[in-house]
Amino acid sequence: QVQLAESGGGLVQPGGSLRLSCAASGTIFIMTVMGWYRQVPGKERELVATITSGGSTTYADSVKGRFTISRDNAKNTVYLQMNSLKPEDTAVYYCNGIRMGYQYWGKGTLVTVSS
Repeated sequence: QVQLAESGGGLVQPGGSLRLSCAASGTIFIMTVMGWYRQVPGKERELVATITSGGSTTYADSVKGRFTISRDNAKNTVYLQMNSLKPEDTAVYYCNGIRMGYQYWGKGTLVTVSS
């Protein structure tokens, strides 16, 4: 059974940084695409960033230049380095993985940006 487990969330002041990690377990196969989404109460889940197994990346306009997604294929792990954080980045961040037409989600990690 494939599972995705996020870590690294927490409370940070505006302008600060956090690094999220997400490890895939229960499979020996590399996820074709891994990514991060976020959701705040009352709103739809939105794409933050994705990265393919070959290293191609996409970013939401709201995070370009501040967030960087990366992955370690050997560990089947994806990272999200978040810099210059703003209060509007506050959300539950979910890890996502796609392989062979199947989509997997982590349980989420809360990021709170507040002074």
